[in-house]
Amino acid sequence: MKKLKVYVYAISKNESKFVEKYVKSMKEADDIYVFDTGSTDDTVEKLKSLNVHVKEELITPFRFDVARNKSLEMVPKDADICVCTDFDEEFEPGWREKLENVWRKENPTRVEYLYNWSFDTYGNPATTFYMSKIHKRDAYTWYHPVHEVLKCLEEQEKSVVVEGMVLNHHQDVNKKRSSYLPLLEESVKEDPLDDRNMHYLGREYMYYEKWNEAIDTLIRHLNLKSSTWKDERAASMRFIARSYLGLKRPMEAKMWLEQAIKEAPYLREGYVELAGLYYEEKNYEKSYHYLKQASLIKEKPKTYINEDFCWNSYFYDMLSISAYFIGKKEEALENARMAHQLNPLEKRIENNIKLIEEKLKKPEN
Repeated sequence: MKKLKVYVYAISKNESKFVEKYVKSMKEADDIYVFDTGSTDDTVEKLKSLNVHVKEELITPFRFDVARNKSLEMVPKDADICVCTDFDEEFEPGWREKLENVWRKENPTRVEYLYNWSFDTYGNPATTFYMSKIHKRDAYTWYHPVHEVLKCLEEQEKSVVVEGMVLNHHQDVNKKRSSYLPLLEESVKEDPLDDRNMHYLGREYMYYEKWNEAIDTLIRHLNLKSSTWKDERAASMRFIARSYLGLKRPMEAKMWLEQAIKEAPYLREGYVELAGLYYEEKNYEKSYHYLKQASLIKEKPKTYINEDFCWNSYFYDMLSISAYFIGKKEEALENARMAHQLNPLEKRIENNIKLIEEKLKKPEN
């Protein structure tokens, strides 16, 4: 049986602290190729000392798609499988064997695999979805200045899932990402009909508290003909709601959250965010109602849209307090215990449990 040639490729800039772990994680590949866009630390020296192929070049003005394509160009033409990763990502061991088995059987143009994008404070996966940055050598090119995607060059694309293959992301929270906003603005200018980056641009405006720009851009996303994925549409509606909150207009925020629920009733996020608004207003009846609706959704979907606050201690804590204030003390205790289980270091939740237990011991007057 002919051995498949598997190569990893990446871009880098000042990734020194990740180099050793990254290379160790990727060593199951035949070789690693890195295009460095201007490191001023010892990233390049470390990579070369670990026998990684490195090319250095400044890209002005910088674009992620250009950098990705230049790193892909470094990969030998005889590659069977190209694996694109970032320095803050690590594969769980055994990934190559799983990848090869599926590749031989299915002969795809690209594959999907589980991606743990974030973790909670106890190391458990928080946001998980499927990633698909592994592909045939000459079948794809990178597209978009930021939040770049693989664009298939073949007439027919075939994507399959590699079960058990897991990539973990440990984001460098100290790394500046101030270039994302202008790059997203450029991306939307270049391709105003691309729904994905229109959504990302609106979200970025929200992050920067540019409330009116966020609302206008996210409504443009919703009005695009290509905007058909309900999960992302519902997220745009939620971000519009957050922007209206930023403008001190809670009535509009509630309206948009109700729209988000109608758009994607199978996702917890709309219910929980709306419950949060009523909770802040001390309207515990409505808060409890929407949280109970959310609790009927038992499984977290594997989509980047999911938000950890819908599944962690925040959810159960808010449900516990809402239940308590409407007289459902047994249910309040059950959810407080669940919140404590998920966040055992939070003393306030621990104190709430004791308080509710004392209240349940005392007979009602």
